[in-house]
Amino acid sequence: MTDKPGRLWVVATPIGNLDDLSARAREVLARVALIAAEDTRHSAPLLARFGIATRLAALHEHNEREESERLVGLLREGAEIALISDAGTPLVSDPGFRLVRAARAAGIPVSPVPGACAAIAALSVAGLPSDRFVFEGFLPAKSAARRERLGELAGEARTLIFYESGHRVCECLEDMVAAFGAERPAVLARELTKLYETVLDATLAVLAARVAADPDQQRGEFVLLVGGRPEAEDARLAEGRRVFALLREELPPARAAKLAAAISGARRKDLYAS
Repeated sequence: MTDKPGRLWVVATPIGNLDDLSARAREVLARVALIAAEDTRHSAPLLARFGIATRLAALHEHNEREESERLVGLLREGAEIALISDAGTPLVSDPGFRLVRAARAAGIPVSPVPGACAAIAALSVAGLPSDRFVFEGFLPAKSAARRERLGELAGEARTLIFYESGHRVCECLEDMVAAFGAERPAVLARELTKLYETVLDATLAVLAARVAADPDQQRGEFVLLVGGRPEAEDARLAEGRRVFALLREELPPARAAKLAAAISGARRKDLYAS
């Protein structure tokens, strides 16, 4: 190891429009000894566009543990390495966490070169409350697990942000209607910064119907944003919990929850969770 270790640069790349690559990002990518990329075939055209000839190495979910050890060794020897993902900011639903953790544990400086992030880009144009939000990334692919996770989030008061793929977006929206209610406000941001960018805002039920009826809205990459539970629902839940607590002293839990839900308008499964 040299007296002065290298540095790991975490570099954000465009989510669609290649011109969004910052001048600083271009300078760093051209200067470093190696670029660790999620998919070298995907990143090569971006680098070629800007005349960047830096050597590429693959770093993805299947090799990150082993490759991180090798890269940290190079960093210890004084090399500067850039980490990029296929699009956007690395580590945000993309590989890189193990490498960053290993570098920091080895005392190697890690610096960000900020830029595009699909979740933040979508939030900035959604028109939903943005002072507090929850990023959930990709939901489980299997229906039962996805519905279970959405049910756990139904009481969340902050804006929710999800990533989704085209082949599951219709099923996901249907599950959101069931979990959050047909009237919950939502936004679907598709293909951000690309030619066919669309940002649709409506209730979940309207969005689900519109996407199901339009195959064009089922193609590409999606960010789904859902408004948090309205204050009126919070009030119903609070009342439901109060009634449930009283009834539970005299009735079996299932019967108490059913009656408390009918009286307050709160959902029975939310009362069980209280």
